[in-house]
Amino acid sequence: MRIFRHYNDVTAESKGAVVAIGNFDGVHRGHQALIARAKAHADARGAPMGVLAFEPHPQEFFRPSPESFRLTPFRTKARLIAEQGADVMFALAFDAQMASKSAQEFVMDVLVNGLGVSCVVVGEDFQFGKGRAGDTAVLGYMGEMEGFNVEVFEPVLEDGTEKISSTHIREALKAGKPEVAAKLLGHSWSVESRVEHGDKRGRTIGVPTANMRITDTLKPAYGVYAVRATIYEDDKPVMRRDGVANFGIRPMWETKEPLLETWLFDFDGDLYGKHMAVEFVHYIRGEAKLDGLDALKAQIAKDAEEARKVLASA
Repeated sequence: MRIFRHYNDVTAESKGAVVAIGNFDGVHRGHQALIARAKAHADARGAPMGVLAFEPHPQEFFRPSPESFRLTPFRTKARLIAEQGADVMFALAFDAQMASKSAQEFVMDVLVNGLGVSCVVVGEDFQFGKGRAGDTAVLGYMGEMEGFNVEVFEPVLEDGTEKISSTHIREALKAGKPEVAAKLLGHSWSVESRVEHGDKRGRTIGVPTANMRITDTLKPAYGVYAVRATIYEDDKPVMRRDGVANFGIRPMWETKEPLLETWLFDFDGDLYGKHMAVEFVHYIRGEAKLDGLDALKAQIAKDAEEARKVLASA
């Protein structure tokens, strides 16, 4: 999948695409269905299939916060979108200039003159342009005027009643319910980062951990999780292991910032500096301050046993 960061430098072979437009935070089942619909249109036309999403997320521009709300930072989102079969991703900068464009300017500057779209697919609640003045009706009218098709895609409902949304997924993760989040996502929620050097306490008790900071995505409930981890080299997955992880401030050796510490089962190797993705599969328990190292080792053994059982059937 090719990625463009500016609408005015799109190459000729990537123009004329059928483009799915949205934030796609999490690339959940609703997003996947919308992208699949765009791909069906592209295949029928023999056109490229593209996804347009803004970076940073518009909410980060309008309401900046020291703590990220995102389910998927750019790298993860791009990988998930590529897995949906997109040929091209238009990851356009959302800045003051983009925010100031009127609905008409967005259509003409970005969709028509920049991307040269042949068709766009959007959700029924899609709004665009300064002050969110444009909606699907405006987009459809301008599509007729400028010669591109518009399909308004109906939302995917969970259990036939409630729209699948990134907000509901965030709530599930904050509540320590990764299984609920995975059901809505269509895949386990994960975090990705480089493995850092830690204080190496785990090695002294026979539990070496891979330490990762969660800085550019939502922070889930503190506690112990059954996890699956994928190690990457040159952006390619090279190894996958089950494990148990603690996310939080470690009450026995409190840290200022929360840390993800993952113990990979049946693994003996050097992970420092490697890129790793950790999938949150099951919440085992909350963080606890235990009475000394022996109690800690006993609890870790218990947590690991439960994690192995959960992952064996997951």
